[in-house]
Amino acid sequence: MKATALTFPRGFVWGAGTSAYQIEGATKEDGRGPSIWDGFAPAHGDTGEVACDHYHRYREDVALMKELGLAAYRFSVAWPRVQPDGRGALNTGGLDFYDRLTDELLAAGIAPYVTLYHWDLPRALEDDGGWTSRDTAWRFADYARAVHDRLGDRVDTWLTVNEPFVQASLGYGIGLHAPGRVSPAETVFAVGHHMLLAHGLGVQALRAAGARRIGIPLNLSPVLTPDQVADPSATLPEPDARAVEQVDAVLNRQFLDAVLRGGYPAGLPDAHVRPGDLEIISEPIDVLGVNYYAPTIVRAEPGAPPNPAYPGVEGVRFSDSHVTATAMGWPIVPNGLSLLLRQLARRYPGVELVVAENGAAFSDVVRSGAVADADRTAFLDEHLRAVRHAIADGVPCKGYFVWSLMDNFEWAEGYRRTFGIIHVDFDTQLRTVKDSGRWYREVIRHNGLPVSRPKRPTLETVAARAGVSRATVSRVVNGENSVSPEIREAVLHAVNQLDYVPNAAARNLVTQRTETVALVVATSPERDETGIGTLVMTAGQAIQAAGKRITLLLADTEHNRSALVSHVESGHVDGVLLAPHDGADPLISRLYGTAVPMVLLGKPAFSSLVPCVDIDNAGGGALATRHLMETGRTRIAMVCGPMEQARVRDRLAGYREAMREAGLQPFLTVGEHTQHSGAEAMRRVLDDDPGVQAVFASSDVMALGVLRALREAGRDDVAVVGFGDVQAAAYAGLSTISERAGDQALTLARLLLSRLEGRPVSSALLSAQLIVRESSRA
Repeated sequence: MKATALTFPRGFVWGAGTSAYQIEGATKEDGRGPSIWDGFAPAHGDTGEVACDHYHRYREDVALMKELGLAAYRFSVAWPRVQPDGRGALNTGGLDFYDRLTDELLAAGIAPYVTLYHWDLPRALEDDGGWTSRDTAWRFADYARAVHDRLGDRVDTWLTVNEPFVQASLGYGIGLHAPGRVSPAETVFAVGHHMLLAHGLGVQALRAAGARRIGIPLNLSPVLTPDQVADPSATLPEPDARAVEQVDAVLNRQFLDAVLRGGYPAGLPDAHVRPGDLEIISEPIDVLGVNYYAPTIVRAEPGAPPNPAYPGVEGVRFSDSHVTATAMGWPIVPNGLSLLLRQLARRYPGVELVVAENGAAFSDVVRSGAVADADRTAFLDEHLRAVRHAIADGVPCKGYFVWSLMDNFEWAEGYRRTFGIIHVDFDTQLRTVKDSGRWYREVIRHNGLPVSRPKRPTLETVAARAGVSRATVSRVVNGENSVSPEIREAVLHAVNQLDYVPNAAARNLVTQRTETVALVVATSPERDETGIGTLVMTAGQAIQAAGKRITLLLADTEHNRSALVSHVESGHVDGVLLAPHDGADPLISRLYGTAVPMVLLGKPAFSSLVPCVDIDNAGGGALATRHLMETGRTRIAMVCGPMEQARVRDRLAGYREAMREAGLQPFLTVGEHTQHSGAEAMRRVLDDDPGVQAVFASSDVMALGVLRALREAGRDDVAVVGFGDVQAAAYAGLSTISERAGDQALTLARLLLSRLEGRPVSSALLSAQLIVRESSRA
């Protein structure tokens, strides 16, 4: 890095962050007491019992921090390690660990930024009410003072309570995080208030003890409509403006206004607020930690089902931004960070800002002792540019902490999602600095970003690594069969090692751009004509808005399929959208072999380099099953379509997982995607289990047959949920999981446009949404 285009201000703090339960392990050592996560995590899959074993390997980890050039390290103190019961006697062994860690950091020239609470509440306090109890706030203040008494002579910056919205909503509202409670909106707001009260009392205790810099890290997200993602200045219709205001109040201003203005936004419940609370909560702070990952995308939709993660919000549809997403499914919108920082500086002038968390999960692979995570490097580069642009506009942002230092226990995601710039092999505990970490080291060394953005591996790079020609690489990544197995293996090894994402350069090397995109419509018995119409209209409009022509090609007969493959092979189109399709459809392979960029609607039956857009079928299956449980039913059967289809298998997996978690016995009947088959399957269910109380069908078409058979049998007491939200479902009063055809179509189009522009593209998985109608109401 010889020159920088964007130099950061002198003294800008470069850091990385972690939290105790995610990395420390040693959950039963040296007097540590149990936390709410110690009981919750094992019951839901993975556990942080070992995690990254940082408790024993902290010296190795600090050495890696020094190697990266970090100026600061944000870590959290585990409350149950310091005070096992959350009150009373302190655990000297636990305090000794943080003593050693702090000294090790200072010896390496790294400033410790201490977060006092990152979601690991002592179990003893949870047993007494947890954050639903006001007393927990006072216990936190005692704990904060105790930690400062031990570390305050060496720690300058203290952060109180991490992301109270997440703990309140996911932990106490919908039960996705520890302690796993499902509570009404009033309780969730009370939990958030008590955590803010803990913050304020903690500030008072720390200030009285002589703390120099105190702040709070909040998960903050600009609330935008889909139109505003592309154009933040877009004028909103009044209903959308109200939707944005409503969500912003719950997600952001509930916490910002309380801390920085001493009051809650109008309209939020306040029965839990007592005289003097807001004065405590608004104790002056020195720094606001901004945790940003993605914007929150909403639009007004009267009658939309409430999103339980946003208590009190009504008539709002939570949407997708239709841009490239991370492995978490979070949209990548770097300008959302600069927009957020500008909003904060404008609304709350005079407050120093630090980006306390920013990073992304991607699928990482270790090859030859290295991790070529180009997507993460590009993510960090783009977001740091957004920070620098905000600083240039006068925003007082003084530092940036990448999340996270290392791969770790990612809460409800277990070890399936990796955010680190250091890879951790959880079997061997071997640490490997990823390419993104090496890139970040250079950014820190130069206090700025390079003139050019990070270059992704090119066709030429792969060819050189594999020792073959560009044309051979093109043939391999596009699935041609003319390459020997040995050469194919060498090319694919280079592709994986370099994390190469094929783009326009990997197309047929003689094909020229036509500015035309083919929308290939195959037939599918699971989708109705309305869904196809929405697909054609929505995706077509998005393609045309980008200045390209669209050609509609039908794949309903073998003759048409052969003709369209020839059309694409002849270079008449620049890209292909294939939708809908059967996951095992050989048409995918035939189009894949044309070397023309393609995006699929629906997950293919085989692993490939072709990105796809799909609904979270497993999540939808679990959502439908849990809804039936919430109506009081326990004998829940599933009527399932053909098992060779990937979406059906995923829906079945979601059903089975939900039944397993509830300790219930699954009961399955398989048929075809027709109403007749659904009715026949339901008759078999009634014969085998006359006491059945509810049915989840893997498609609406089958569910309509299920309803017919139940009416014939006089069984109006059996609740039914389908999947797809076909037009006939609404007329039949069928509860169902929406496939969000419009959102999928827009995402499909925008992924293809990104591919045509040579940008990295990952498959997109859209969240499922439940629509409750008469068929499943208790």
